[in-house]
Amino acid sequence: MITIDEMQAMLDELVEEIPEELLSDLNGGIVLLDEAKLHVKSVDDDFFVLGEYNAGGPLGRYITLYYGSFMQVYGHENRARIKRRLRKTLRHELRHHIESLAGVRDLEEEDAVYIARYLERKQEKLEQEYDIDER
Repeated sequence: MITIDEMQAMLDELVEEIPEELLSDLNGGIVLLDEAKLHVKSVDDDFFVLGEYNAGGPLGRYITLYYGSFMQVYGHENRARIKRRLRKTLRHELRHHIESLAGVRDLEEEDAVYIARYLERKQEKLEQEYDIDER
């Protein structure tokens, strides 16, 4: 397991990989919070939010990443794998930012499909556990 300070150092390195033009209008920056955040649709306390893009509001446009969520999901992984997951999440949230600026919602739609699949898997598991017949 890595510490939040180690993850912050990784995040700082990853941000350096991003061209400045893609960070434009991200006036609230990129924030790493200590907490774990469950998704509002989590069924068994197993669906964590790794990152969020926040557009507008009093704090402006910013990306939040959740150290605690990463540790819940990937804490057992080695540093290199955690860094890859962090890079993937950062780029995902940055894509939300870029799409928001362009007025596009493609990634939001992809996220909705991902969430729907999660809920379908949970429903299937519930049906199997309780031998529910849908007739």
